Amino acid sequence: MPVSPARTAAFSVVRRVFESGAYADRALRKELERLEDPRDVALAKRLAFGTVQRKGTLDWVVGRMTKGHLEHQVRAALWLGLYELLFAETGQHAAVSAAVELAKPSPGHKVVNAVLRRVAREGVELPDDVHAAGAAVRHSHPEWIVRLWWDALGAEDTRALLAANNEPAESVLRVNTLVPVSDAELPPGRREGEALVLDAPFDVGGSELFARGAITPQSRGAQRVSLMVDPQPGERVLDLCAAPGGKTTHLAALMGGEGTVVAVERHEGRAGALVQTAARMGAHNVVVVHGDGRADLEHPELQLPFDRVLVDPPCSGLGTLRSNPDLRWRMTPEIVERLVEEQDALVAAARARLKPGGVLVYSTCTINPGEERVRGSLQEQTLPHRDGTDGFYTARE
Repeated sequence: MPVSPARTAAFSVVRRVFESGAYADRALRKELERLEDPRDVALAKRLAFGTVQRKGTLDWVVGRMTKGHLEHQVRAALWLGLYELLFAETGQHAAVSAAVELAKPSPGHKVVNAVLRRVAREGVELPDDVHAAGAAVRHSHPEWIVRLWWDALGAEDTRALLAANNEPAESVLRVNTLVPVSDAELPPGRREGEALVLDAPFDVGGSELFARGAITPQSRGAQRVSLMVDPQPGERVLDLCAAPGGKTTHLAALMGGEGTVVAVERHEGRAGALVQTAARMGAHNVVVVHGDGRADLEHPELQLPFDRVLVDPPCSGLGTLRSNPDLRWRMTPEIVERLVEEQDALVAAARARLKPGGVLVYSTCTINPGEERVRGSLQEQTLPHRDGTDGFYTARE
């Protein structure tokens, strides 16, 4: 029985993520290039992202229903089939048959067939989420993350957050006020200021609106950061960790294109891409500087102090697990410790570049008290289960 193109694509993504260390979004993008039917595209994304998200739960089930070593191909086929049976409701016969075919020619395809037929017949009883260890399995998160939130937010909010992280991310655009666009040209959705919460799937990157800079994908949580900076026309504003440029171009738009936004980015390729993004979005008051924001850079635009500085440093990203399904499996406490050191260094550099009485805004797309390196007079923490958007910590001083 031939396997559908969508399942074949999803299977490839899952294997590349867990066997080769590929990023799920990039691996999926490559696979989607081979699919022509929009229905296949939608199903492939759902199965690939869902299986990666739920890997912890799926592997728990596999561990209780199999013995001995499983080849990578067989384990990935089991994960995909189990995801369909337990979470996707795509049809039991098709799920089992496809997973068995994907496991071939390994003899392990017989194990896949036996396990999936048993699950289809009997179901699976997962651990309850009364305690952190059970919640980690039931909601498929590393236990260290669950315990972090259990301590910071309490059990009830943690359970709600864990469940929300396994749901699709919001689909939101920012309407760019630097480029003329009428409401009639925009895709259907609900306006919240510059944010447009979409009613249905929309090919943003392939749209004419994106090409001319009228829209850009950006979560409502991310958009709130620039609003807290509150830049004014004519000011000098510094974005110390600028790429990919969503907040940089938002700052420029809030200033009406008047004044200067200096955008520092240490990765040369990302800095070049940011130049192109700013040009496409009509943010002509953006000056991109390639360099490390922690260093004493000699660019002419950095020799004078700034009215406002945004520090949006590298962080654990734990507020974006809905849109980055593999991040929960990549991040570790040891990586977080190194990130905190970098965050502190960037905050110190930002303060040194402020005018007396200037405004510093610190923001991370995470939910982790240990990364709240600035407290300030104004603080905000968005949470996916409460606010329906990415989790951002933002503070202004």
